Amino acid sequence: MIKSFRNISKAVGPLLEVKGVEGATYDELVEVIMSDGTKRSGQVIEIHGDAALIEVFEGTAGIAPDKSKVRFMGKPFTLDVSSDMIGRMFDGLGRPIDSLSPIVPEKSLDINGEAMNPVARDYPDEFIQTGISSIDQLNTLVRGQKLPIFSEAGLPHNELAAQIARQAKVLGDSAGGFAVVFAALGITFEEADFFIKDFQDTGAIKHSILFLNLANNPAMERIATPKMALTAAEFLAFEKDMHVLVIMNDMTNYCEALREVSAARREVPGRRGYPSYLYTNLSLLYERAGRVLGKKGSITQIPILTMPEGDITHPIPDLTGYITEGQIILSRELHDRRINPPIDVLMSLSRLKDKGIGQGKTREDHAGVMNQIFAAYAQGKNTKELASILGESALSELDVKYAKFAEAFERKFLNQGFFSNRSIIESLDISWELLSMLPKIELKRINGEFIEKYGDAK
Repeated sequence: MIKSFRNISKAVGPLLEVKGVEGATYDELVEVIMSDGTKRSGQVIEIHGDAALIEVFEGTAGIAPDKSKVRFMGKPFTLDVSSDMIGRMFDGLGRPIDSLSPIVPEKSLDINGEAMNPVARDYPDEFIQTGISSIDQLNTLVRGQKLPIFSEAGLPHNELAAQIARQAKVLGDSAGGFAVVFAALGITFEEADFFIKDFQDTGAIKHSILFLNLANNPAMERIATPKMALTAAEFLAFEKDMHVLVIMNDMTNYCEALREVSAARREVPGRRGYPSYLYTNLSLLYERAGRVLGKKGSITQIPILTMPEGDITHPIPDLTGYITEGQIILSRELHDRRINPPIDVLMSLSRLKDKGIGQGKTREDHAGVMNQIFAAYAQGKNTKELASILGESALSELDVKYAKFAEAFERKFLNQGFFSNRSIIESLDISWELLSMLPKIELKRINGEFIEKYGDAK
């Protein structure tokens, strides 16, 4: 039941306090009606006796407490969802911004959702091809996984995000329908323009849904945007049996919005000023990804975050690493050498990669080649560091081969650019070509049968 009150006691930042309220509930949707008839949306976040604390999505600037009223709508904040959302663009609150006709909803779903019940989860074990060799072969993404990308300011994570959205697909008999839900959080106008043009010019928009929250939008909208994206993804995955890849960029901006609202609520801060419930808040978002027993569809997540000052021990990447199944780390050193995408494969990790590769998923030699490439590249890098200290004359003939392998690996394998879409078979073939630089006796991590079948090692 809708109830209206005029007892606004104060407005601070994005928060309103309303007293004399009866029957309000946590997460209830509210509507703030200003003196000129303008309406703003909000949500109940705290109740003390007859006082309700409300977060206003558009902020409280311009709201006159004595001339405005608040309507409690008697329901949670919802998103109207439909299959027709694919190919469309929305703002951070789910309102169309592409000048097309309004969405005719099939359902209206609560955006808060819930973390997936562990008992209901099905194990992620099917390969998703991104077209990027350093991910597909060495840090494999599996359907239903949460695999974040850790970046720094100035590194090309936007270009990498656009490339994944453009190229990602599910292979094999389980392919079915595939969609990308892209949530941009706190990005600049120039970044939003880049994503819109890239999705439109490359045709990626045809299988995508975009939610765009700009840096000049209120903090409360930024907090709601990933919930909007995940609600749309859950509808497509579990009611339309689609495989959905959710890309959220940049989660650091989301966490900064949480800190801003927490400061306005005068809460006791946790690590580095972030609210103590940051871990819980992030886990509620990340754990909405996965596969459900008895359901054909799935949700795979790639959260992208910029590490403040490149510090991987910062609370945002630190907590994200606890919740998710690995991380892809971008390297400034590789980027400075114009190797793109600058993925540091030795520092990166996909904890589920072994479950999504092999016969019937990628190729039978995948696991052995992956392990051999890791070992050879690590040894090659160590050899190059040794040469920089002792000089190349101190290297053995085998050491020189490993050093040359490391250079060729970065040049031919890692440096594929942002518009090269390689199949997993192409990535494996390039690896065999590189491994031919090493003596056959050094390929100790690959089954001899596969060396004879696929290799050209000497």
